[in-house]
Parts: sequence; C-alpha cells; structure tokens
Amino acid sequence: MCVAAQAQLAERGFPCARPLTPVVNVGVLAVHAEEFRPSGEVLHGDSPDIAMRCAEMFARLMTELADVTLAPPLPNPPWVRWDHTDSGLWPAIGFLDRRDQSVVSQHIVQTAERARRRLLAAALPCVLGHADFEAQNLRWHGSQVWAVHDWDSLAWQPEAALVGAASGSFASAGPPTLAPIEGSEAFLVAYQDIRGRWFAAEELEIAWAASLWMAAYNAREMALCDGPQAGGDALRAQASERLRRADA
Repeated sequence: MCVAAQAQLAERGFPCARPLTPVVNVGVLAVHAEEFRPSGEVLHGDSPDIAMRCAEMFARLMTELADVTLAPPLPNPPWVRWDHTDSGLWPAIGFLDRRDQSVVSQHIVQTAERARRRLLAAALPCVLGHADFEAQNLRWHGSQVWAVHDWDSLAWQPEAALVGAASGSFASAGPPTLAPIEGSEAFLVAYQDIRGRWFAAEELEIAWAASLWMAAYNAREMALCDGPQAGGDALRAQASERLRRADA
C-alpha cells in the first residue's frame, strides 16, 4: 500500500523517489528498488520560520495523499499507534518490551497515558498521511523540497493527529526530539492556513495530544536503547503546557 501511494505521487511530479520494482519479501523484510534521487540538504532548525516552511510542504503532501485511494496501511507505525489493542500502554514491540522497563521515567509513562486517553476519546475520521515527517527524511534545494523519504511510514489516523505529530517532529534531523512549543504552534497555524481549513477546538486538542504521544514513544525507545536523551528532556520541559493545550 505504501509503495503504491509513493508511486502515484511520483507520477504526479511530487518530490519523491519513483518505485522501480514491485515489493518482494526477503525474510522478515519487504524490499523494493526505487529511483536514485541524490543530493539535497537537510534543513536544520526549529524556529517558527522553519516550522512554517515545513508545514507548507506537509500541507502539500497531505493534499496530494487526499486523492490517493488505497486500503488503509495498517497497522500504523508504532509511534502513532496509540489506538492499538495490545495489553498495556505501549504497542507490543518485542525488542523494546524485553528490555528493562525501569529505565523509562514515570514522567514519560504518565505523559503518554494522558495523551493516549485524550486521543482515544476523539471520534474523528481517519485519513492517509505521512507519519514520520522529520527533517532527516526531507532533502532541500534552497527553499524547495527536493525529496521526501520514508514512505513506509504512511499511517491511517485523523488529519489533526497526523499534523500534530509532524508539528512536534519536524525538527528531528538525527535522534528524535520535540520541537519547541512556538515551532509547533507556527506549524499548526501555517498548515491550516495553507489548506484553507481551520481546525475545530477538538482537532487542535488532538493535534497537541498526538505530538506528545509520538514524543513519549520516542523518549521511551531512547531510554530503553541507551540513546540520546534530548527528546526526553524536551518532553519533560514541555509536557505540562502541551497537555493543557490537549485538554488532557
């Protein structure tokens, strides 16, 4: 499903690599070849100006995907899989679940619990969207996006939730982090302005909740894998305000 969506967008001239082969299974992996699309720079930074540039690209991406008709690409990537039916708070991921969970701070767990509760309380329609919209997955030529990568991270979630997740993750040029609140706010405003549709109050709350769930998921993974803690530090600093905006 994901490769089919990528192929449709590439045929329309959207800046992404064009798939060249069908998907084949190689062990536990799904593999395909695609057009080589070299060069381009990663856009670094998390200022409101950069947030607005990224939001413009995300709005264009979501507009294009709205015309793609495919079966939902389920299950969703785990960092936006708050609607899972596994036991416990987190979606079941073996290599993470087998690790010592005591290294994950209660702050991360409690933030995820509150964000997930808010997300599950919503009754918004799902749409197709890119769920890993991070700086490291985009390449730019000056002010123009040259390539959007990571198409196996398509998801089926409410538009506001996908936009909210992107508003928190857009600045991640390496290990995952959480953009400043001002950057996320600028991203959300710019996205709505470009799409020409303003979110209702509930949608804005869901957007903020989704930014928290994704950040908490990433912070947990970094803690379990002894990775960089910048995302966890940003989550701790921002959680209270983001939870307030999410009404969570």
